[in-house]
Amino acid sequence: EFLALFGTNGAGKTTLLKILSTLLKPSSGTIRIVGLDPKDSATEIRRHIGVVSHQTFLYDDFTAYENLKFYGRMYGVPDLEERVIEVFAKVGLPKFRLHDRVGTYSRGMQQRLAIARAVIHNPTIVLLDEPETGLDQQAGAMLREMVNTFREGDRTVVMATHSLERGLEMGDRIAVLAKGKVAFEESRQGLTLESLQEAYYHYTGSES
Repeated sequence: EFLALFGTNGAGKTTLLKILSTLLKPSSGTIRIVGLDPKDSATEIRRHIGVVSHQTFLYDDFTAYENLKFYGRMYGVPDLEERVIEVFAKVGLPKFRLHDRVGTYSRGMQQRLAIARAVIHNPTIVLLDEPETGLDQQAGAMLREMVNTFREGDRTVVMATHSLERGLEMGDRIAVLAKGKVAFEESRQGLTLESLQEAYYHYTGSES
């Protein structure tokens, strides 16, 4: 399922995604990811998760190949050489740029490579934290095209975004966070952009 997550700045979107990615511990309550408790099994859980945000988590002085190889080794990806070439091609980057330094890539190309990095280990859960931030219109369209490929196979996607239109277009379920709580949650079916805007304003007091 693809969950689109909305909320004003400070509502808790990034905090929630950091908890889901095991980077933060919840102050209270319990959490289970792939049936495991992050307190005891954070390392195992991370093998199931890929993260894409406006930060690429790439090394500018490394080539694209070296970046993907590094993350692939970290996750113990089998047949790594073939997998690097496969994911590089899958995100639509030209083959001749594979051995170029990431610092020479455009912002849009870096974000494509960040997606390849996030899925190098074929995660069952993908977390997207406002991945379109800082991208121009063309690069944003490319990113959305790539994100749609996450629907392949049995995969869970959680995407935090400021764009109600984009989230409604892509999500199977819609949720609005307000003051750290889920204030609204519905299936996309039956929701229109107008009704979502009304709900968002009702629960957050803010227009998107």
